[in-house]
Amino acid sequence: MTQTTDFGFREVPRDAKASMVREVFDSVAPKYDVMNDLMSLGLHRAWKQAFVAAIGAGPGDTLLDLAAGTGDVAFLARKRGAGRVILADINAAMLGVGQGRALEKGLASGLDFVCCDAEHIPLPSRSVEKVSMAFGLRNCTDKDAVLREGFRVLRPGGRMHVLEFSKLEVAALRPLYDAWSFKALPAIGQRIAQDGDSYQYLAESIRMFPDQPTLAGMFEAAGFERVSYRNLSGGIVAIHTGWKL
Repeated sequence: MTQTTDFGFREVPRDAKASMVREVFDSVAPKYDVMNDLMSLGLHRAWKQAFVAAIGAGPGDTLLDLAAGTGDVAFLARKRGAGRVILADINAAMLGVGQGRALEKGLASGLDFVCCDAEHIPLPSRSVEKVSMAFGLRNCTDKDAVLREGFRVLRPGGRMHVLEFSKLEVAALRPLYDAWSFKALPAIGQRIAQDGDSYQYLAESIRMFPDQPTLAGMFEAAGFERVSYRNLSGGIVAIHTGWKL
């Protein structure tokens, strides 16, 4: 295993990335939901609706939501009938915002919060029916380890779903997409959150993330079967799904 890994377009020591990512999300947590709307022009809401529909967690299911952040996916899953949702995130500041939102929305019942690294999930093997991760896998140091942990904690017949930025399929739109990512987003981040650097990193991290077929192969290498993916918005994001059979 190499001793360095990507942090956006930079190479950094592997053991430094987690703390660097934590600092990014410590910084952006207070304005994270506002910035999501601005960065995606509101599309992230539709993407998450489609994602939660694909997860399909029912009353008898426990959903482990990794990189749960401020709780969007967890809250939608509960509203759609998920029996129990465990919100797990390495960043305590993000979880704190999520806990506050849960109380405001009257959704605290049926939710548990766990501060942990997705590479080392503190749950028993075969303990949940569903695992989800929205816009978090690209920030992990060892993405293969995260997928293996997702596989481990799933019961047989369970599924893992990952919603993540991916490779835009419409070549003609790539110059516009690049301009939005690398010029507009850092400027908006500086104006709204007083932190352009963190949003520069987030834009770079999207470009460094594996494309759709590569991530599907990583799912298979982790043990998943019947692996599939579905592009949304022309491949700006994709939903990957794998079964534990």
